[in-house]
Amino acid sequence: MNRRNILWSTVSALGAAFAASRAKAATAAAPSNKLKVVYHLSDADKVNFVLANIQNHIDGVGGPDHVTIALVIHGPALKAFHSAQANPDISKRIGDFSKDGVELAACGNTMKAQNITLTDLLPGFVSAEKGGVVRLAELQSQGYLYLRP
Repeated sequence: MNRRNILWSTVSALGAAFAASRAKAATAAAPSNKLKVVYHLSDADKVNFVLANIQNHIDGVGGPDHVTIALVIHGPALKAFHSAQANPDISKRIGDFSKDGVELAACGNTMKAQNITLTDLLPGFVSAEKGGVVRLAELQSQGYLYLRP
């Protein structure tokens, strides 16, 4: 074997080894293929529709382990989640979503306007302190897909 063939074989082997190590590193560092979705709810007449959409989404992908979902609520729709006014179906769905890891964010501005705190809402809610629309934008900047049914 002449020197050119030996050199070429060595360079090829090193290149293959480097490519294999890069592929392994890329696979190890690859972000999850888990879809991230944020649902936007402000219309009181769409509460049940949106909650059903979220449940269908979870069921459709094979369960909560296959999707990351956030629900951001502001405006008139938030009244449906006041613990004193929520109907049993909404209370159950919110409890299930909370167990499934759905982020339930209530607009801080709407909470002030409705003169309520997190303790007045169904369990599982967090406050979107800067506002619901700000939280929506933050989530979208983190790669969440935006849905407003």
